[in-house]
Amino acid sequence: MGTSSGAATSVEETRKDMGNNGDRPLIVTEDLWKTYEMGSEQIHALHGLTFKIERNEYVAIMGPSGSGKSTLMNVIGCLDTPTKGKYYINNRLVSELSDDELAFIRNKEIGFVFQTFNLLARATALHNVELPLIYNGTPAGPRLEQAKAALAKVDLADRMTHKPNELSGGQRQRVAIARALVNNPSIILADEPTGNLDTATGVDIMNLFERLWEQGNTIVLVTHEHDIAAHANRIIHIRDGRIEKDEKVR
Repeated sequence: MGTSSGAATSVEETRKDMGNNGDRPLIVTEDLWKTYEMGSEQIHALHGLTFKIERNEYVAIMGPSGSGKSTLMNVIGCLDTPTKGKYYINNRLVSELSDDELAFIRNKEIGFVFQTFNLLARATALHNVELPLIYNGTPAGPRLEQAKAALAKVDLADRMTHKPNELSGGQRQRVAIARALVNNPSIILADEPTGNLDTATGVDIMNLFERLWEQGNTIVLVTHEHDIAAHANRIIHIRDGRIEKDEKVR
């Protein structure tokens, strides 16, 4: 089914609004709750979270298994909706956005990096990185140049034609990071990005995130590991769906 002209207009308005908020916090949550119904019982995965994340911050959201950090990541990534409370991204109230506007934000404004890489097994590194650009209709010429530039940023210019099974775990995660970068998003949202990597490779990936942050990217990193969270300049500690501590660490 084609997109209606009204939907296209709202996405274009979202695009303009996203580009005009440079002096405002990138993320704002106000009394954010996520509640699941389990029979007659209510489970509060998020319990009234309020915080802000500024542009070019490097924030780790840290907590043990079951703390609510993955639920919070899904809400920040517009993959899930809160039960109540408000979530603003680039000064847009997410609950007021249409499906088309949310799809635009997930494609253009948020670069996702997952623990399991989520690469197409039969596609080259270059084609994997091109995918977000294919989805948003970027023409072939610019698409190819943007994908090549993103792979160069993660030091994989010489691996563009390799498929995932021809790459190491660290190289596969670099492809995933390049894919997250290719649209020049407002946020890089990383969920346990070193979880499937050995220690030395994990250090390399964290050094890459540090470099990307120094180049001006906003990074939100979800982890349960203290040594990974220590790479950020701010750590939001989550426990039982609440913010236990919010600290600047450097």
